[in-house]
Amino acid sequence: MEEMDDDAPEPLDLRIAVICSSNQNRSMEAHAFLSKKGFRVRSFGTGDKVKLPGSAPDKPNIYEFGVPYEEMYQDLLSKDRNLYTQNGILHMLDRNRRIKPNPERFQHSKERFDVIVTCEERVFDQVIEDMESREPEDNTPVHVINLDIQDNHEEATIGAFLICELLTVMSQSEDLDNDIDEIIQEFESKTDRTILHTVQFY
Repeated sequence: MEEMDDDAPEPLDLRIAVICSSNQNRSMEAHAFLSKKGFRVRSFGTGDKVKLPGSAPDKPNIYEFGVPYEEMYQDLLSKDRNLYTQNGILHMLDRNRRIKPNPERFQHSKERFDVIVTCEERVFDQVIEDMESREPEDNTPVHVINLDIQDNHEEATIGAFLICELLTVMSQSEDLDNDIDEIIQEFESKTDRTILHTVQFY
């Protein structure tokens, strides 16, 4: 355990969601990394279906949300153990099944979050569209942030680190609503990454 600075403010106990398209690679890499760092984190996808690479670009493996990672793992193991070992999909599914039972679709979730991080602009747009279609409850704000991450294993690893870095700074803020624009600007100039940010309401 790292020693905490006695004078440091207690980190905000932010409720965080990380979202990609299929809740397999980018969001799950970040979910694993953030939970190890002690964040309260959930992960989701926004796609209609869960898609995993197949034997050819036009032959993806398609599953419904809610199908267990374990079932996908066994399915691909029986289809082509060598292919799905070499391309890292079995390793990824093995990691995922240790974190939670199955991929979840954001549009089906009624959970509330303080910060939602999306991994590509299309997903960011789908999250906003879904939030705007919901019946307003009590106008509690949620920060929706997009950090573009390419959908491959290497970029997902880098992306998880960057998301963690940004959320760590946010969790140390004493007034996040007031500080967030400055936090994002500093992060953008430090990392040379463009961040999209909007506020939605429950």
